[in-house]
Amino acid sequence: MALVSSEKATPRGEDWTGLCASQLPTAEVSDWLVRDDCGASVVFTGTTRDRSEGRTGVSSLTYEAYESEVDRRLDAVVNELRGRWPEAARVAILHRTGEVALGEAAVVVGVSSAHRDVAFEAARYGIDAVKATVPIWKQEHHSAGADWGVDGAELLDAREVSPGWSDSDRTRNREAGAGVAS
Repeated sequence: MALVSSEKATPRGEDWTGLCASQLPTAEVSDWLVRDDCGASVVFTGTTRDRSEGRTGVSSLTYEAYESEVDRRLDAVVNELRGRWPEAARVAILHRTGEVALGEAAVVVGVSSAHRDVAFEAARYGIDAVKATVPIWKQEHHSAGADWGVDGAELLDAREVSPGWSDSDRTRNREAGAGVAS
């Protein structure tokens, strides 16, 4: 079960999900993923960079979330991940809200398992599914002002996301009239 930013996200069993209004505990996530029966852990950390598509001079990002939906959607991502990769041991998905400065972590997704293939594939699915299914919006602060993300689209269901999914897949699906969950 995910926790919203008004609470401190802490691990619950073998899952650690939630929103955080302060710095993400990336080192703690990496340490937490390790288990004696796991030979692999993969951690993806998305950070604020100084540029965006067609834009330079990005100084920070601000994230807002539809918090009452985030819990359900993060749970759906974890459930789908565990269904596809039952060998996944521990799963962490944490996302920032509020202002995130250059170089700071905005999202961390981690998966541990006995073998690396499962950890890599499941972690890739985890970040792709968060971007496609969880109602979190990004505002970019840059040298010319501030803009909300231009990739706004309907959210997908976690079952519709495959590893390696990208925003261009969403565009192709929309143009082809593929079904999108509401």
